[in-house]
Order: sequence, then structure tokens, then C-alpha cells
Amino acid sequence: MLIRDGEHGLETFMLRRNPKSEFVPDQFVFPGGALDINDQASRELELISVGLDDVEASKRLGLESGGLAYWVAAIRECFEEAGALLAESDGRQLALADLKVRERFQRHRAAIYSGELTIADMCRVEGLSLNLDGLRYVSHWITPVGPPKRFDTRFFVARSPEGQRPAHDGGETVESCWITPKEAMELHQGGKFEMILPTVANLEPLVDMRSVDEVMNWADQLSDIPEILPAIVVASDGSPSVLLPWEAGYEDAISQPPPDGSTR
Repeated sequence: MLIRDGEHGLETFMLRRNPKSEFVPDQFVFPGGALDINDQASRELELISVGLDDVEASKRLGLESGGLAYWVAAIRECFEEAGALLAESDGRQLALADLKVRERFQRHRAAIYSGELTIADMCRVEGLSLNLDGLRYVSHWITPVGPPKRFDTRFFVARSPEGQRPAHDGGETVESCWITPKEAMELHQGGKFEMILPTVANLEPLVDMRSVDEVMNWADQLSDIPEILPAIVVASDGSPSVLLPWEAGYEDAISQPPPDGSTR
């Protein structure tokens, strides 16, 4: 979740997925994606990162090792999908205000997306360090049993870098906007801003927050972040509904999940 202090208070950057996408078409989402094999070379990535090493990153995620890859993937996907890069040069936050610099990094963005370049290679060429300390880990969601595609997803929040202009890529995502969490929720409830459950659930805590500092302070105080595994209940007419761990009937539903691939 990229956030900023806007004219009307706290705003978050949202992307609308391509209507032709196989996964959550036409839904508004946060920048994100899957771990890449190049995100997992922790020793190499520690050399081009600041603020966090694999030991501490893994501890925060409740993993024995490999946690740094999640932070790196979050920064890489944010760059690929939104064009915003959480990085530093000579100890100062990277800004892309200069047109020639911005165009050069757009070429890097395309090359990383296509696999021609790794984010570590880009950092070495540009003399950058990934600003891992700018990210805060806030939630952990796992897709319920049933859908044909499943994900084990960590959500982070970060201050949008000043001097950069996030934007959709025109491929996986076809629209982007800065919007207050409150407005996003109101539009969603009115059927005008489609979002899936984890997106809605991660926006909810931000609705009453007024600034980026308030969000980051809230995130800093989170601990023992639980794994949230929703359960799907299929009614007699075949229609599915979702239960969360704190809702009545969840234990029965999780003990008798529908077969894999039986629901979408």
C-alpha cells in the first residue's frame, strides 16, 4: 500500500487490473505480485539494501530464513507495476523529477518486468540501495481452499517517494488513481470501485487515519500478525460465501472445505 498526504487527507495509490486478466479482472488493487527467484539471493541483496537484513526480516515475518525476499519483492513489484521505486542514492531518497532520469528508469522498469534486468543489477548500475526500512509489514492473508489459484500473501505499507509519479503500466493494469481510503470504501459499497476481500480488509484500518505519519506509527506498533485463512461455504444452490476466522461457523467451514478448483 503506497500512501501519501494529499489535499483531502491520507490517500492510497490504487491500480485497476486489466478486464482481460485471468486473476481478479477489473478489480482495484495495490501494487504487488509473486516472489521471483532473483528476490531470494539474500546475501547479494543485503549488499544493495539498507535498513534490514535477512535475519531481522525473517523474524518479523515469523520465518526461519528467506524473509528479506518479501521486502525485495514488494519494492520490485511496486516499481514494475506502479513505477515508484523505494531506493536511496548516496543516503538520499531517489527522486525521478528530471525527465531524462525518469525516462531512463522507465526503461529499467520495462527491462525488469521482462526479465532482461534484475533489480540488483539496476541498483549496481545506478549506485542505489533499496530502502527496506521504508516498508512496514501489516498483514498476512492466504487464499481459501477452493479457488483454482491460491496465494500466500504478505501486505506492506510504505510512504510514496517524493519526486516520483506512480502510474499504471498499461498492460496488467489499465487505470490508476490516488484516493482516500474512506472514498474507496464508499465507492466500493456503492458498486463503483470493485475490490476483493483482502484489499478491503487492508484499507479498513486506514479509513479513520489522517496522515502518513499516523499510519506508519500504527504499523510500527503491530506485532504477532496473524495468518488469515478465510473459509468458503457453499450453499445448497451452489453459491459460495466467505467466512473469516472470527465469524460464527468458521471452524465447521474450515474443517470441511470444498474441493480444490470447485469454486472461483
